[in-house]
Formats: sequence, structure tokens, C-alpha cells
Amino acid sequence: MIFRRLSANQIESGRKTLQTPITKVIGRRYSCRSYIDRPIEEEHQRLLSEFLDSNRTGPLGNRARFALAAANGQDHESLKDLGTYGFIKGATGFIVGAIEKGSKELEDYGYLMERAVLFATDIGLGTCWLGGTFSKSAFADKIAATPGELVPAVSAVGYAAHDSRMNDRLRQRAGSDGRLPADRLFFDRRFGEPVSPENANGYIDALEAVRWAPSASNKQPWRIVLSENSWHFYLQRTKGYGKGSLVFSLMGLADLQRVDMGIAMCHFGLAARERGLTGRWIVDEPGIEKPAEDTEYTASWRTDAG
Repeated sequence: MIFRRLSANQIESGRKTLQTPITKVIGRRYSCRSYIDRPIEEEHQRLLSEFLDSNRTGPLGNRARFALAAANGQDHESLKDLGTYGFIKGATGFIVGAIEKGSKELEDYGYLMERAVLFATDIGLGTCWLGGTFSKSAFADKIAATPGELVPAVSAVGYAAHDSRMNDRLRQRAGSDGRLPADRLFFDRRFGEPVSPENANGYIDALEAVRWAPSASNKQPWRIVLSENSWHFYLQRTKGYGKGSLVFSLMGLADLQRVDMGIAMCHFGLAARERGLTGRWIVDEPGIEKPAEDTEYTASWRTDAG
């Protein structure tokens, strides 16, 4: 699936123009857990809904649907059935999506949802990813999900509570201290050989954008290997997450680390494009030796130079 060419500061659909460079939007985004208890303004609802309406096709070809479930002044109880999932307080909206079951659908969902999250961040809204058992939930009812669709994750959305911003940002900063360094994530030709800035062909900012991408429990499951004219994305699984996990199987949880890979792809592609680096996403596994059985190939960004 080939990306459309975009000018700097553009996202590919909806209200296309960001007011802030994408790398700065990524820096501003954090997991906001506490919100002001007031409805999302009509203009913000309109902008976000218009974006969601056209945010439909992932880079690997899967189709999704997204909608904003938002309370308003006349119907402030409309989100009560959605719950707060323990650590979300006062959210007056949720971004809800459903995607057709298929190959690489969870990666495409992560990509599209993160693109919506970044858009919401740019227009001044707080967000927080929520992954869980949503395919048979009130969230699935909100978007009228069919038996052939999945609801792998949703995002709370609203206005960040002023007294919570510092705590949430401090929590994020504390978590960022545990982020893996670039030399353990991004490699040149083979795993274990860190890619140098000189050999990265201008993609250092895109790689750093991936390093700051959100992931379930901040596990950072992505690994990227540069080989000739392609950046190959691999999932290095965390024990107890997704495929093969008894807990995930029994609870019917989505394979969240595959969703995380889509988030990483979103950050990489948007940051690369902002630097004028164009390419396309393909699924064509290279013959690179994997470091372990829990490492799975996901997709590749092939540069236009190739």
C-alpha cells in the first residue's frame, strides 16, 4: 500500500494540516488519566469527527471505522456505560474503532488509532490508550461492530485536568527513564549491530519518534533493521503478552503488541515524511537471521530510492 506524498506537517486524511511539527506533537502526547469534567467543545468534536471519518485505510490495506463517542451538555450521562477502566477519571469522550478481521489488521489498527491520537493532541485534547476486551463491550455497541470486526483498543479523550498534568507528565518521564536506548532497538544489516547516524540516511528523527511511541506497559517490542533500501520492522515479543499468553487467551484480549507495532509504524512514517523522506509500506520478509524464536517479522518501509 503506497503512501500518498505529503508536504511537511500533513497527516494523510481528514483535516490534513497539523499546526505543529509531528515530532513536537509526539513530544507533547502523554497518557492523560485525569480530565476536566466538561464536554468537548463543538468545534473540537467537529474537527476530530471529520478526521476520524476519513481515517479508514491502514498502510497494509486493512479497512477500519472510527467514531467519537462524546458526552454533551444535554446528555452528560451518555458515557456512563463505558466505564473508566480503573484509572481514567472524568473523560467526556472516547475514540472508538472497529477493523475488519484479516491479515495484519491489528498493525493497521494501531497505525490508524495512533494517527487519530496525534491529531487529537494537536488540537489541544488529552488522550490515553486503553487496550482490552472491547470486541464484546459497550464500546463495540457504540460503533455497531459486526461479528467480522474487532475492537482491539480505544482512547479516552478530553481536556486534561490542570492539577493532573504535572503528575501525569512526571509519571511519563519516570517511565521514559526505562525506555530502551537506540542501540538496542535499531540495527544495521543484522540484529546486534546498531545503526549509526551516518548510515541512517536521514532517518534518525524517525527512529527517535519510534523510540517515544507508546506501547503496552512501555515494553517497546519493536526492533528495526536497515538493509539496503528498506527498514524492516520486527516484533520482539514480551513474555505474557499476546500470542501464546494464557491470560490473554482466557480473557479474550487483543494481541496488543501487534497493535504496538502499528503505532511504531505510524510514528516512523509520519516523522520520515516530515523530513521529506518518502517510501511505501510492504510485507516482504528479508532473509535476516532473527535473534530468537520470539522475534517476528511485521512489515518494511521501502524508500523511494529503491
